[in-house]
Amino acid sequence: MFTSIIEDIKNAFRSGDIIMRIIIINVAVFVVTALIGAFAPTFYGNTMVHWIAVPGNPLALLFKPWTIFSYMFVHAGFSHIFWNMIGLYWFGRIVEDMIGSKHIIPIYLIGGLVGAAAYILSYYFLIGYLGTYMVGASAAVMAMLIVAGRINPDKEFHFPIIGRVRIKYIVLTFILMDLVFIGKNSNTGGHIAHLGGMVMGWLYYNQIGSRNELANIINGSLEWISGLFYVDSRPKRKSNLKVKFKSDKIKTMTDHRSDSDGTMQQKVDAILDKIKRKGYDSLTDIEKETLYQASKKSE
Repeated sequence: MFTSIIEDIKNAFRSGDIIMRIIIINVAVFVVTALIGAFAPTFYGNTMVHWIAVPGNPLALLFKPWTIFSYMFVHAGFSHIFWNMIGLYWFGRIVEDMIGSKHIIPIYLIGGLVGAAAYILSYYFLIGYLGTYMVGASAAVMAMLIVAGRINPDKEFHFPIIGRVRIKYIVLTFILMDLVFIGKNSNTGGHIAHLGGMVMGWLYYNQIGSRNELANIINGSLEWISGLFYVDSRPKRKSNLKVKFKSDKIKTMTDHRSDSDGTMQQKVDAILDKIKRKGYDSLTDIEKETLYQASKKSE
């Protein structure tokens, strides 16, 4: 039975999109840490958590630099991970559908990193009010929320009792809640991290479509890093098949493809600029279809 469950999880990870993969990683880490915390609470509380949670003290960070990444995949309880993953799924879907899946990992990582930076930078100013360490994907999810809100501010979510709420009011609610809780010294470090993630989400949206787009830089870096650990174990065989092409045809085909890709990119850039100025709902059906096809092509 357990073997079957593990195989199901592996298949879900392989076949799932990038949002589902991030959720699976978070859930897997939560299950492991929850079991360790339940059966070895002393080890977890006194040792393990200090090696996976980001510390507020910058001096402690010098000896544990990886924690600025690991903390955003660790959660302190069921409700903590539940609402973070729900938010990641809701807001990540908007980002993915509108501008493509290539932006999901960059927003998640940069939002989490800036959230950690905001938490650490505030340490010396709020000693006694901040906890000694922080965990959770909240800052990353807040960055995703801001990008989703700026892409389509009038997108509606249906909530029980409340009814339909536009995402721009969800953004406003979270900003006000974070400011209020900071003022009340309630989980101050966490709410400062939220605001840091929001600021990063706002800045990230502003650079979409630029020449040095962060998504391309980060995804390219991750591909390069993964390539360092990839070894092609397949035996190399020399093919006896010889194919000859005429150079003028190759040039014609290549030039045509480059022109087509360049034209599509120009259309996408113009559409993204229009979204920034007027919002997603200002797009025509043709522009929406063009953006959708471009997002699928980039996956």
